[in-house]
Parts: sequence; C-alpha cells; structure tokens
Amino acid sequence: MKFLRPLLSLLACWFAAPLHAQNAEPQNTVIESEQFDWRSTDTETTSVFTGRVVVTGTNLKLTCDRLEIVATRKGDPAATIGKIESFKSFVATGNVRIMQGDREAACGRAEVLPGDDKIILTGQPVVVDHSVNWTWTGDELEMLRGERQIRGKNARFTGPPIKDLGIDKPKPATPAATEAPKQP
Repeated sequence: MKFLRPLLSLLACWFAAPLHAQNAEPQNTVIESEQFDWRSTDTETTSVFTGRVVVTGTNLKLTCDRLEIVATRKGDPAATIGKIESFKSFVATGNVRIMQGDREAACGRAEVLPGDDKIILTGQPVVVDHSVNWTWTGDELEMLRGERQIRGKNARFTGPPIKDLGIDKPKPATPAATEAPKQP
C-alpha cells in the first residue's frame, strides 16, 4: 500500500489542514476493508475495497462503503504487479466521511481527480470547518487544489452570526433638536 501515500497526501492538500497539522510526523497509510480486489492490465491497475472501508494516514481519516483506485502503470506489461506511474482517480462511495484536522466532509460520493486538481463531492455533500464554524452544502461541491476554493451547485453557505450593523435602528435624537426654541 506504499503507493497510496502520494495520493493520500494529495487528498490531504485539498482539505488544507492548518500548517501545524501538515507538519505532523508522516504515518503509514493503512486501508482496512472486508473485501479487496486488485486487477491489472498492461496499462492500468484498479484496486477495489468494499465493506466498512477505513483509510488512515498522516492527519487524515476516510471512511466509506466502497473505495476504487485507478492508476496508470509503467514497466514490464507482463509483470504481475506493475509499477504505479500516476493516479487517474480515487472514488469513495457510500457513507463517505473525510476527516482532517478541524475540517470534515460527508457525502454519498467523493471523486478525487489528481489530473484535474479537484475533488467532486456529490450525494448530499456537507463540508464543515469547525475552526471557523463554516458549513457548505449543495447538490455538488467541487474543491480545487491549491486555490482554497469551493464551488457548488444549488449551494448553501452557513457561517457564524454577523454583528448587528444597526441599519434599521432609529438614530437617537440629538439634544439640540429636542429643545424648544427660546422666546425673546
């Protein structure tokens, strides 16, 4: 599973944890599931994990019902296990939850597309940043790597209360305006 570390590091970058969390001591990537299937062709390797999938790594935990990883491979096409060249996709489905630092996402499907530098969350996605009490929801949320940007379709943003700016409040009367004019 050593080849998954770069992909999980990429995933962690999208969720942009606080700087102190990113400097955490690197941990091995561990994937646990009830079932596992690994298949290779001359050009690709597909790994499918099903049933209570739990992925843990450096400052990252992902849980889901199914995880499919597709990577291009290089080297000898006749080799039983080819050398991983790059990741095409990383798709988590069913009760997806991604936790990193003070941030977490929950959805029905999370698709990481390293070539496009984005993660697409669908299936009633919710992204919460507990450190600032912000929540994003929508039909689809798209997070762009390195841009600190979230895009959404039919999206809703909820944040902490904003201080009352007093726009609708009447101004108090000034003392000069309330005094009666003096008679000579």
